[in-house]
Formats: sequence, structure tokens, C-alpha cells
Amino acid sequence: MGSVLSMEKSLRDSTINYQLSTAMPLPTVIVPGFFATASEYISLEQSLQELGFPAVTVPLRQRDWFPTVGGRSMVPILRQIDRTVKEAIAKSNASQINLIGHSAGGWIARIYLGEIPYTIHGDVSQSTQGLWGNHPDIATLVTLGTPHVSQERWTKRNLDFVNFNYPGAFYPHVKYVCVAGKAIYGKRRLGQWLAYSSYELTCGVGNSWGDGITPIEAAHLDGAIAITLDDVFHSPRRQGLWYGSHDIFRSWVSYLV
Repeated sequence: MGSVLSMEKSLRDSTINYQLSTAMPLPTVIVPGFFATASEYISLEQSLQELGFPAVTVPLRQRDWFPTVGGRSMVPILRQIDRTVKEAIAKSNASQINLIGHSAGGWIARIYLGEIPYTIHGDVSQSTQGLWGNHPDIATLVTLGTPHVSQERWTKRNLDFVNFNYPGAFYPHVKYVCVAGKAIYGKRRLGQWLAYSSYELTCGVGNSWGDGITPIEAAHLDGAIAITLDDVFHSPRRQGLWYGSHDIFRSWVSYLV
């Protein structure tokens, strides 16, 4: 069995290396999850760089998230995403980039792509430049464990804006890749209670499979390339495999080419 898995891994790596040798890897920007910092994505960033992707993480600190708590505006995060994207394009002289959004970073990235002014919180005007309407700059959007729906009162307002205006894989010229983890089944029992509660707040059903935070059904968008990975957990903070683990990220990185 071990030799079979080793052969499969070698074949997959050879395929990725061939694809990269025949195409110029695009600059790739990683958008952290809610209350996550850029330092948590250093390993993923380095793994991408080893494959030739000029990768950078939006330089967020925990205190950058404080103004967004309680379902408030994501404009402070959008500003930092836009600054990082513009710098990546200018530095590489590329016409487009890839975006990788982990957890909430995935649906925040969908606001960044979309054209409808994100003015629902009254903190910016419709004429604000750069914070939305950026889909022409994005070749591929990969979301990792992103809850694309929510029943939670504080998150629902923002996500309702996203899903009403940009349902599913909304822009046909953008490649949408949604990656879910299948690691924990939610139950009202020790060791599974957190997953149950999180799944219930997200999709309304606690008895579901997911990555411990996001249920599978909430992590996939209609019309997107859907990938579900066994034994993959939500966060890099947790022990075990997560979406950015060196062997795991090779299951989805080929879609960035």
C-alpha cells in the first residue's frame, strides 16, 4: 500500500512540475482567515514559492481584525488585500494574479472581486476605488475551508450581501476552486461538540462532515471546482493536516496553473 501511495505522489508531483515548466506561474496572494495573522501562512507561502509561484500573504495582524468584530464592515481588510494585490502585480509586471482565501478570507475575496459597491455598513462611498470590482485582475480564486453560507447573526449580513450579488462561481472568466476538509463528524459528544456547534451555526445542521469548523456543504460553491480532502482540518493552528500542509496543498495547487 505504501509503495502505491508513493507512486501516486510521485506521479502527481511530476504532473505539477510539468505544468509549471510549460506555464509561467502567476503571482499568488494569500488572504488569512478571520483573526488569523500572516505569520500562520509562512509555510504555505514557502511551499508555493518552491514551485515557482511569487507568493505573498496579506500582512494582517490580529489587531487589524478588531474593527470587523460583530458583523461589522470588512473594508479595513479589503484595503490591505488591495494594497497587497497591487504590489504583487507591479512587482511581477503580471496582468493577473491568483487569490487564495482561507476560511473567511475566501468570502471576503469574493467581495473584492465583485462590482457592486460594498456600502452596506455606511463607512465608504460608492466611488471608493480598488476595494471592489477587481475580478479582471484575478485568474483563479481558491477558497480553503471557507464558509460560503452562515446562519450566525453577526456573519449573515456580510455573507448575504456576497451571495445575493455574486451567487456561486459568479464570474465565468475566473476559475473558482473550493476545497473542503472531511475530518470530523459533528455530534453532541465530547470531542465532536465544537464541530457540531460550528456546523449548525454555518449551515443549520450540526450532524455533518467537515473540517472541524466548516461543513463540507458550506465550503463548496455552485459551478466551482469542488475538492474534498479526507482527514484535513480547518486551521494551521491545530495539530494534524490542514489545507496548507506540504503534501495536502499539492491536491489543489495544480489548479493555479
